[in-house]
Amino acid sequence: MLQQASSVSLRRTNAMPDFRLFLNLIAGWAAFGMVTVALPAHAQEEGGGAEASLSEVHVLGTAEEALKQAPGVSVITTEDLAKRPPANDLSEIIRTMPGVNLSGNSASGAYGNSRQIDLRGMGPENTLILIDGKPVSSRDAVRMGRNGERNTRGDSNWVPAEAVERIEVLRGPAAARYGSGAAGGVVNIITRQPARVLTGSLSFYALQPEDSDESHTRRTSFQLAGPLGEAFSFRLYGNVNKTTPDKPGVNADASGTAVSDTTIPPAGREGVRNRDINALLRWDLVPGHVVEFEGGFSRQGNIYAGDRLMGAGNEAMSALADDGEETNTMYRRTGAITHRGDYGAGRMSRVTFAYEGTTNSRLNEGMAGGIEGSITTVDAQRSTSTLDSYQFSAEYNTPLTLAGLTQVVTVGGEYTRKELDDPYAVSSGLATLGHAQSRNTARTQAVFIEDNIELLADFILTPGLRFDHHNQFGSNWSPGINASYGLSPTITLRGGIARAFKAPNLYQSNSSYMYSTRGNGCPVVDGNRIGGPCNIFGNDDLDPEISINKEIGVAWAERGWASGLTWFDNDYKNKIVADMGGQDIPEIVNGYRTFKWFNGGRAIVRGVEGYLNIPLLGFEGSVLKFNNNLTWMDKNESRKTHQPLSVIPEYTINSELEWHPAEQLSLLFTATFYGKQEPRTRNMSSNEALSGDYLKALDPYELYGISAGYDISKNARVRVGINNLTDKRLYRKGNGSEQGAATYNEPGRAYYINLTTSF
Repeated sequence: MLQQASSVSLRRTNAMPDFRLFLNLIAGWAAFGMVTVALPAHAQEEGGGAEASLSEVHVLGTAEEALKQAPGVSVITTEDLAKRPPANDLSEIIRTMPGVNLSGNSASGAYGNSRQIDLRGMGPENTLILIDGKPVSSRDAVRMGRNGERNTRGDSNWVPAEAVERIEVLRGPAAARYGSGAAGGVVNIITRQPARVLTGSLSFYALQPEDSDESHTRRTSFQLAGPLGEAFSFRLYGNVNKTTPDKPGVNADASGTAVSDTTIPPAGREGVRNRDINALLRWDLVPGHVVEFEGGFSRQGNIYAGDRLMGAGNEAMSALADDGEETNTMYRRTGAITHRGDYGAGRMSRVTFAYEGTTNSRLNEGMAGGIEGSITTVDAQRSTSTLDSYQFSAEYNTPLTLAGLTQVVTVGGEYTRKELDDPYAVSSGLATLGHAQSRNTARTQAVFIEDNIELLADFILTPGLRFDHHNQFGSNWSPGINASYGLSPTITLRGGIARAFKAPNLYQSNSSYMYSTRGNGCPVVDGNRIGGPCNIFGNDDLDPEISINKEIGVAWAERGWASGLTWFDNDYKNKIVADMGGQDIPEIVNGYRTFKWFNGGRAIVRGVEGYLNIPLLGFEGSVLKFNNNLTWMDKNESRKTHQPLSVIPEYTINSELEWHPAEQLSLLFTATFYGKQEPRTRNMSSNEALSGDYLKALDPYELYGISAGYDISKNARVRVGINNLTDKRLYRKGNGSEQGAATYNEPGRAYYINLTTSF
């Protein structure tokens, strides 16, 4: 078995880095021998595409290209998006990939309908979202609350589906090369690029549910691309979208809470108003050298459905939900300049400077002495947080022959600066401490080296090493190694191991950030709840979260048939939590008990991913094919408390049957099966054992869908479909975990149409 490598995180020290982890990693991998891995030549194996074994690959690619063929990698193509158009958010189709679920950032059940992408059970905060390879961090402008939750939809909805070329989903060791925040994995949303001939399209999407209490969607988007003279070309896309919220009473019967002027049931799904515009100008300087200038603006405004962290709400929240008011608005501004160079003989470079600015404007929510997340008056003041992120990154790839071995070496570096300013988030700390700093800045410098080595014709080894230095949390080494071995032209073994980390976010690390739990959230000591108020402060003395990610699998592909099975194991430690029950009881300072965010114990995330693609008719299934993937979670819990890191299904099975009875017509039948979901058994703040409704599990359930697409002409196509064909519905029964795992809505039967015209 692979041995867990020890941590080598260095904090505030001038000592020389410890290379023992990296050396032990290589030695352990060599001892592990030939039970190393192979990577199929096409990364979209799990999503249903064809594969080729490594023996068919004659040109050695870069380490990044090799990592994108790792076991835990899936690709969603333009064709996939056309077959299964999401109503509002790309997470709707990303969740159909192996190893992907939607969850909150903890097992609290708070904001249950604002679930985000969760890769391999590591939680949304450990999923790094990229757009064209550039990090997206707008959700970091949203305050982090008592349970580690943010009242946010995440960062998967900044690009309309019609503007996407493909989506790469990287899980496990392959993701470690991207640095902090990628411990669970990476979702890279790649947009359409400029064209050599003028092209354009206009798309209309509408979704209408059968139940008038549930939300509907209307979306219009366009894209335009083409040349601008001899050396210039451009790409432009835009999007206007409105998704209404569920009605305030959608969960009334299930929760037993009636709608009134002063109370509302647990909230259904929020609505959203989206506006997006993005432009890219490409300049072909000379052959082999390209400069791209990009700028964009997006607006996302919620349409309130009554969501809050706890309690039955109040008159103001009821009125806001009834009127469908916009209680928070996110503005995102982006700009980037990129140079790409091709110097021949496989030597390539990329240099990028990128800016992302986010303004988060919200009606003030209860923090100090109030119920967290509550809005007390309809005309409550708004507070604004701003997050500015700057990144400079560069890399160079060159082929080499060393010791008689063909290889491609990549060297690169990054500089990132993030600055968060949120005066409201520290207003409570100001009142308590007498001083507060609303602005918090983090700077990270990183260098990395990767090598893609052809040891034998069918044996590729890809080692890498990344070094990050954080101005607040010191240095971190992230070594990793992946390998592929072709047992035969159709069978490959594959796997990898890597160390990943996540630095504390800018709320957790700001010692002035504070929120109050009043008395209800205080911990229990010797059977008695201690007196409140109890307060959580940020902590500038935290350690980064660390995980050792391992995977190993086998893949088979032949004449359209494809199957594979991958085992993964993440050993997770230093998870940053605010569980007051796990801390010593502090002294009272100025009448307040002052707890802090702290590094918790170890956790384990372990499971299996698999896929099976069956061609039924036509060449390699071109007429009729049956594609399936599976995720089974064996472990997802704290080693100390045995509490789940997030509430996710025990298993998920995604199946689709695709039929092309005619060249212009395609039919798709989909089925998804979710396993049992079990909630926490202990209270997050007090660590008390829970009982009754708190322990209710969510039973297995399944969802079916059907759709048909027709090419009306060369330049027009339409797709119509039915989601949730059997009208299987789930209702949210509580604002937190008081109703166990029943913390989100699964909407009922709905009908959609997607019409696209192009030239």
